[in-house]
Amino acid sequence: MVGAPLDLVKAAVLGVVEGLTEFLPVSSTGHLLLAERVLGWGGDDFGKSFTILIQLGAILALLTIYFTRLWHLALNMFTSWPAARFVIGVLLAFLPAAVIGALAYGFIKSVLFDVRIVCVTLILGGFVLLWIDRMNLEANKHDATEFPLWMYLAIGFFQCVSMIPGVSRAGATIVGAMLFGADRRSAAEFSFWLAMPTMVGAFAFEAYKSRAELAHGDLPAIAVGFIAAFIFGWIVVKTFLRYVQRHSFAVFAWWRIVLGSVGLFAIYFFRV
Repeated sequence: MVGAPLDLVKAAVLGVVEGLTEFLPVSSTGHLLLAERVLGWGGDDFGKSFTILIQLGAILALLTIYFTRLWHLALNMFTSWPAARFVIGVLLAFLPAAVIGALAYGFIKSVLFDVRIVCVTLILGGFVLLWIDRMNLEANKHDATEFPLWMYLAIGFFQCVSMIPGVSRAGATIVGAMLFGADRRSAAEFSFWLAMPTMVGAFAFEAYKSRAELAHGDLPAIAVGFIAAFIFGWIVVKTFLRYVQRHSFAVFAWWRIVLGSVGLFAIYFFRV
């Protein structure tokens, strides 16, 4: 069982990491795996299941911020074609990850959840973000709710790349949207919309798979991590769109490159 004050601090740290990174193009899964390695957390069944539960805090932060818009969609999706069309688009974008994730679940968990893979994909993803910035893509789509239906599906396939830890769900979604003509803000906003079914679906699937471990989990640690993830996830969602409207992705790209490089150095030279 977890319960010591030091473990509650670790739970809080992991909650902060989850909240800060879930909606940024830096990979929350990659950061959590590295943080667990440094903190010495995650070796037992509860540690592995803990990160599943704290994701719910970040999900709820996003849902509370978008509640009014979600409610409006729910009220109008059966009477308004634009509303129905956007809901269909989100579902189309969600479909590839739902199918491929379910089919490849065992391989992803047993093979890809390796800190060395995380470090390499962090670095590669950083260079991809720098490349996207340097391309100076001409945007012709400025509203995430009005992308063509084919584009929603295509973005969904880009999201599947993020099943490799360290790639970043938000990063893959944003890059895909921008390559198809979206501006930075609409690409980032659609990553929020797509996060809702994707994260809820992943949470439900993971929680079901790990229900035995979760039933014996330590509630104080879960509560601390959940609250931290909610607070910092809320802050990121409220500020990220304004940031990308005025700035490039360079800060996230270099953060990924530096973190991945430091991680590889620590693994191979200090056996961390």
